[in-house]
Amino acid sequence: MGFCCAKMEYFVNKNREKQKFDSDDIIYYSPQFDEYGLVVHDSGESYIKIDYCPWCGKKLPESKRDLWFDKLEKMGIENPLEVDIPDNFKSDMWWKNK
Repeated sequence: MGFCCAKMEYFVNKNREKQKFDSDDIIYYSPQFDEYGLVVHDSGESYIKIDYCPWCGKKLPESKRDLWFDKLEKMGIENPLEVDIPDNFKSDMWWKNK
């Protein structure tokens, strides 16, 4: 994975090592949706999607969230948050291995 700048790489990799949200997190990267977000410090796992790097201003990749839902719907999965989905859709494998 390439990063737009050293600060983005530092914060994404720092969070990736833990694989969970902590109170000191700033940036979250979702491999499943290929999207970045600012962590909401609400004791949950919320983040606000961002389109540009907060440090260097570079445009970040387009989120694949809508495409994820569209592909699952075409497979007959209407509500993927309530049913078991194929394992490759639980990571970035669904869009990296086209």
